[in-house]
Order: sequence, then structure tokens, then C-alpha cells
Amino acid sequence: MSEQKIAEMGEQAVKKAYARWAPVYDMTFGVIADAGRKRAVRYINSLPPSRVLEVGVGTGISLPGYRRDHRITGIDLSPEMLAKARERVRKERLDNVEAILEMDAGEMDFEDGSFDVVTAMYVMTVVPDPEKVMRELERVCRPGGEIIVVNHFSTDRGLRGSVEKRMARFAEELGWRPEFPKETIMVCDNLRLVDEVPLKPLGLFTMLRFHKVDGGDAVSAGGDGLARVAAQ
Repeated sequence: MSEQKIAEMGEQAVKKAYARWAPVYDMTFGVIADAGRKRAVRYINSLPPSRVLEVGVGTGISLPGYRRDHRITGIDLSPEMLAKARERVRKERLDNVEAILEMDAGEMDFEDGSFDVVTAMYVMTVVPDPEKVMRELERVCRPGGEIIVVNHFSTDRGLRGSVEKRMARFAEELGWRPEFPKETIMVCDNLRLVDEVPLKPLGLFTMLRFHKVDGGDAVSAGGDGLARVAAQ
């Protein structure tokens, strides 16, 4: 685990930032994040019919892309974003979307193992406590299920690393952390990293795919239960 301290972000600061972003999200960051979002949804659509939880569903921009035999639940902390997601579900008649809920990703109301697939796209740099959220993703995913994280992960090298460090002080104003090492979320004993894919544009984002093993499998895998497989 990196000793680097990531920027602190309070829940109210996140809500304020995304209240500002909600009216223009789809036309701004929604466009930048489109390739990664489609890549994650395309992978989920390759799986058998599943119960899917999308954490940080935002305006619901990804919801029409899911195959209709998947049952989707979306959660987010922003009421403004969720209002747009519910309207999208209504307008596009997405009857496979079971619920759109206002919920803290760090303290979800779901039972353990409720979902076959849990995805968090462009979320981990936003939430107040990313380690806590990662443990919640693990908890609500069933053993044998998958967790898919799409996110920006920072580097401490080169021009990009220098820019990210300079931007870090503005995390609350931006609504996300420019400085965010991957090690921040590598905290769960029962999650095995099975794929790591750089995404467009310019590899600024990465898709991580985790398989949830049971406790015995995690121990036999060797200590932290994280077996890294070369990215495809």
C-alpha cells in the first residue's frame, strides 16, 4: 500500500460539486468517459444474465447500454444526478432497471452477496472514503461474482505526475481527486485482480476487473488474495 496521502473530500463537498455538474455532465465529462463506460458495459453484456449494481450511476448515461436480460440497480449520492437517471429510465422504458436509489456507497443498505456483478465507473476518485467503498463493493458482490472498476489512477512520474500533484489541492472544487494511486483501492483480501486494461483517451483511465473468491480461496492464493494477471 502506498504511503501517499490522498486528498480528503467531504460528503457535502461531493454533493455540491455534482449538483454543479449535473446539468452539463453528459455533454462534458460524460463524453470524455464514454469509451471506458462502453468498454465496461460491453464486458458485462458478455456475461450470462446477471443482477448488476452500478455504483455512482450518475445521470444514468450507461443504463441504455446494458443487455435487457440483466437486472440493474443504480445508486448515487447526488439527488440532481439521480433525477436525470430516473427520467432517462422513464423516457427510454428501461424495464430491466429495478431501482435507482440515493445511497452512500460507503454504507450500502444491501445484504451481503446481493449482486452477481458490481461496477463503479469514475467513482473512486470522487467518494470521501475510497477504501471503505471498495470494501462495500466486495461485501455486496456474491462469491464467484465480479467487480469492475473504471477510474483514473495517477502516476508519480513525468509531466503527467507533476500536473496531477499540482491539481491535487483543488480536489474539492473539481469534485474528484487528480492524485489517486491505484494502491488506494487494493485493500480487499477476497478480491483477485484478473485484468487491467488502459482506456481511451491516451490511457488516462483504466478498467480493473476483480473476481471475488471465498475466504478459503483467498488464503490459498497467498496472503492478500490479489493475484495479478497480465492485461489483455
